[in-house]
Amino acid sequence: MELKLERGTLRPWRVGDQASLVRHANNRNISRNLRDRFPYPYTAGDADAWIARASAETPPCNFAIVVDGAAVGGIGLELGEDVFRRSAEVGYWLGEPFWGRGIATEALRATTEYAFATFDVCRLTAGVFEWNSASARVLEKAGYTLESRGRLAVIKDGRTIDRLLYVLIRP
Repeated sequence: MELKLERGTLRPWRVGDQASLVRHANNRNISRNLRDRFPYPYTAGDADAWIARASAETPPCNFAIVVDGAAVGGIGLELGEDVFRRSAEVGYWLGEPFWGRGIATEALRATTEYAFATFDVCRLTAGVFEWNSASARVLEKAGYTLESRGRLAVIKDGRTIDRLLYVLIRP
């Protein structure tokens, strides 16, 4: 399964993506904007574990962002459970050399459409650390709106900071 973009493709992660994944994910400017479960430094072992997990999903929830044949980022959904089963959280990252080209926005739009078409969800959310205005802009360009600001809601790099919650309701 592939989702074609103007500037690339979204497809499930697969064996063979490890080297490109490590090359682009092993970057402090990326990990500082993601949850702590996204490791830094990002090793070949981390890539192997991620690809094994993500490639086993049916239907897929996590995709490689592929540009010129290389996996240069990732985007995915975390489906809610129990009383949150009609919601999902979307998360994404993109290798630094590809920032500012509209790739993340395009990938988010495609993943949003995929989520609403594939899963019984009516609400997509995305959390953004207060300092990540570029990610907030990606969400806004993809049609998400700021729903709330969680004051001092997360801790990252030893700092307790605000978390912005963006939401898109199924049209």
